[in-house]
Amino acid sequence: MINFEIFTLGLLVTSTLTGVVTEAVKKILTEHNRGYYSNTLAGIIATILSAAIGIGYTIVTNSGFTSQTIVYIIAMIFMSWLCAMIGYDKVMQAIGQFKTKGKDDNDE
Repeated sequence: MINFEIFTLGLLVTSTLTGVVTEAVKKILTEHNRGYYSNTLAGIIATILSAAIGIGYTIVTNSGFTSQTIVYIIAMIFMSWLCAMIGYDKVMQAIGQFKTKGKDDNDE
């Protein structure tokens, strides 16, 4: 079963790997004199990596593809793409603000 902590860890891993893999692909494309758009390339790589990590985690932990797991994988794909476009720190800051706002609303 996937929980929020595992989700954010997967997002961190995907975000880190996206930067590294994107730079490697850029070098390969440059060596072959191929043009590319950096944001598009990073978004595609983030999407592929997050799908692979989400599906791989589900298979390795024998969690099964429940509706909750599928929603987490889809959310991780979207959030990883968002991290590739605007940065991991900005996305985590926004998530933190949502969590903080929800706690304040419940305390009143």
